[in-house]
Amino acid sequence: MNGLGNPAGCGPVSAIVLFGPPGSGKGTQAQFLREALAIPHISTGDMLREHIQAEDDLGREIKAVMAAGQLVSDALVIRMVEERIDRPDCQHGFILDGFPRTLPQAVELDGLLGPRGIGQKVIHLKVDYNKIVNRLTGRRQCPQCGTLYNIRLKPPIIPGRCDMEGARLMVRDDDKEQVIRQRLAAYDAQTKPVLDHFRSLGRLNDIEGSEASPKVLAEQIIQVVRAR
Repeated sequence: MNGLGNPAGCGPVSAIVLFGPPGSGKGTQAQFLREALAIPHISTGDMLREHIQAEDDLGREIKAVMAAGQLVSDALVIRMVEERIDRPDCQHGFILDGFPRTLPQAVELDGLLGPRGIGQKVIHLKVDYNKIVNRLTGRRQCPQCGTLYNIRLKPPIIPGRCDMEGARLMVRDDDKEQVIRQRLAAYDAQTKPVLDHFRSLGRLNDIEGSEASPKVLAEQIIQVVRAR
């Protein structure tokens, strides 16, 4: 598939703003979209690590904020995103993952994209939370080699044992039901104002992701992205 800015008729350059709760498969969809549309996947977490590792001006500022035990400010995140989307690989579009995370960031997004002639396609993966809990509580990990299994979707040959190491599989702390539900509640509290903002502007595209396979879901998202 061609990039979003392809002159052959795929429409103007667009930013795909991707939302989805923990366990929704958002990371998988970002990978599908990056490969299918040949555009970069921009993760705020990855950008933070990149700047800190590069020890550039932004990286030193971010490191100092984090060392003080403070959250990285909206203004700093916006600067970081602005620097990233001005790179040449974003000229045909890009996927934003983890931004905007707050309402001020969502409001500022127009100021970043509008003057650059970049449109927005906001995708929200809707997945039943009980299905997410069922999926994630089924995960098991080998403590020796780190291989992940799922007792419902990808079980080991011998129940409870790693196929390669034979070690007894463990449940990670972040795969326990109480922790998962806490993460989902935190996601709701943080993300609802942002989604409401995009919905009020008529930009939000809700896509039901509870039942569809990852490939089918990706095809649905691409149809929305390519719609004029």
